[in-house]
Amino acid sequence: MTTISTLFGIALPIIQAPMAGVQASAMAIAVSNAGGLGSLPAATFSPSALRAELESIRAQSAKPCNVNFFCHTPPTPSEAREAAWRAALAPYFAEFGIDAAAIPAGPGRAPFTDEVADAIEPFAPEVVSFHFGLPSPALLARVRAWGAKVIASATTVDEARWLEAHGVDAVIAQGLEAGGHRGIFLSEDLTTQLGTFALLPQIVAAVRVPVIAAGGIADEAGVRAARALGAAGVQVGTAYMLCPEATTSSPHRAALKGAAAGHTALTNLFTGRPARGIVNRLMRELGPISNAAPEFPLATGAIAPLRAAAERAGSGDFSPLWSGQNARGCREIPAARLTLELAAGW
Repeated sequence: MTTISTLFGIALPIIQAPMAGVQASAMAIAVSNAGGLGSLPAATFSPSALRAELESIRAQSAKPCNVNFFCHTPPTPSEAREAAWRAALAPYFAEFGIDAAAIPAGPGRAPFTDEVADAIEPFAPEVVSFHFGLPSPALLARVRAWGAKVIASATTVDEARWLEAHGVDAVIAQGLEAGGHRGIFLSEDLTTQLGTFALLPQIVAAVRVPVIAAGGIADEAGVRAARALGAAGVQVGTAYMLCPEATTSSPHRAALKGAAAGHTALTNLFTGRPARGIVNRLMRELGPISNAAPEFPLATGAIAPLRAAAERAGSGDFSPLWSGQNARGCREIPAARLTLELAAGW
């Protein structure tokens, strides 16, 4: 079996999951320098900010790194849907004294484009990963011209086969336990989503490329189980969120350390696309999935001022408290130490 250590030129078969909103270059540097594959979540950075983060990585690490992008097609904004969404949020705007009319419609997260490719090309990242499928063939050819390995998330066997047919070097088997956005892209049917240890062996049997297990893996025992089911390596996210290198907010850290972390759900309220997070007030009161939420990523704009106001008061009631179903690996230890402890299970 080809491991990701061999494929990516790293010492340990551990990928730190790219986690938009709770990390920047410091986390990626720490994990890469420890021998794993550090990742930078690029979807929330402007091209200039992305260049600055990559400059920081190259200045502080000579090891391989992964830069992660979303592959969604930006939707055409709908005034009617945006109005319905703001109407659903109106009681909360009133509670915090927020003028809904003054809230700009924000783009949320940006897809991979030629402009973004221009920004990262000088840095030639060793690994480029994608969520929600793959970019256009022309963009993918640009990435390959740098010598980068290409990986992407699959949430079903069909998606894994599609990714292999489109030339990825490895597939990330993203189980239903995983925190953050589901990588689902061939359909919108959430009933197709499987747990990691049901999905992983099916994808291993279906494709020839190496398969990386993701979702619910938080300690060396989870790593050992993934390897036993044929994984070529593992991707871990939630367990890193209390590390000092993470930029996780105070309310988010408190939720991860408390009993609340035991109750997560898939929700589209914060971005418009299903993602797993800790259940909070907004999710309880509106329901975790709402047809009123605009298409991804347009739901983010109206939520942003509510999140900011609540967090100023120390509350995560309106924040996307991304977390997988297994937060027991979350500890306030350096990311390098966590990486080595996870690798001990290999």
